[in-house]
Amino acid sequence: MSYILYADDHEDMRLMVRAVLASAGHEVGLVADGRAALAAVQEREPDLLLLDVMMPGVSGLDACRTVKGNPFTARIPVLMLTGEGHIDSKVEGFEAGADDYLAKPFDPRELRARVHALLRLVRREADRNPTSGLPGGRAIEEEIRRRVDADEAFAVCYFDIDYFKPFADTFGFAAADAVIRGTGAAVIDAVAAAGDPVDFVGHVGGDDFLVVTRADRAEPVVCETVRRFRDVIGSIVGYETLERGTFDGLDRDGVPRQFPIARMAAAVVAVRPEQWVSIGHLGALAADAKRRAKQQGAGTILVNAV
Repeated sequence: MSYILYADDHEDMRLMVRAVLASAGHEVGLVADGRAALAAVQEREPDLLLLDVMMPGVSGLDACRTVKGNPFTARIPVLMLTGEGHIDSKVEGFEAGADDYLAKPFDPRELRARVHALLRLVRREADRNPTSGLPGGRAIEEEIRRRVDADEAFAVCYFDIDYFKPFADTFGFAAADAVIRGTGAAVIDAVAAAGDPVDFVGHVGGDDFLVVTRADRAEPVVCETVRRFRDVIGSIVGYETLERGTFDGLDRDGVPRQFPIARMAAAVVAVRPEQWVSIGHLGALAADAKRRAKQQGAGTILVNAV
């Protein structure tokens, strides 16, 4: 049985969707807005999150961005339900991180089919990222829980590639794919050179990578990873472009402009057992640290998990 969480401010719709999915054997939790959905995810992680787009307070789009921005909830599949059927609304939902989109009114059979397809896809791809071959969300969570249960102090190093989308749009899918594969290898090699044999390397998804290591090894691992990442980019675009630091591309509106070359931002969250709260709390700290790291460019931010 899968646990599905559904957020919608219309009670009739909530009850109808619950009846449809419960008849297919799923357990369904109901909340009335995006803020309640985020709180419910913290309490119990669903196998699938259904979000209405237009809700008071925290919208479904904002809730989706928050869930997908947290490295420990990003793997939760999100299906957006909305009365907006035109293409712009769909694009906005996908840009917020949604995995699928269903416009109201919908046939209950299609809802059940979409839910089944998303759950099947997540189960099939839960263990390893197909591009990097590195373990993903569930394995990352299990490693962190193992260290917490062992009463160990540790650090989570969170890596993200800045300006990766315009890089991929300009240099093409093959180059972007090579960067992801190369970054995974660079993180593994950096840990081998600067970390411990028991360190854990994971691929959160997209261009986000993660290392779990001792707190005193975190900074050397980050520095070595950033150094090796530069070599990955240089080998693909050429070292002249790398040294110049910019490339010509198109922004999301198709307007030509110069972009900084793809670079790595890194954040470190140090975890002390006596201050442990939850996986969700750690993920929120890591997401916030990554956001601040990206704002200041390549670099490291040390954050205590409290």
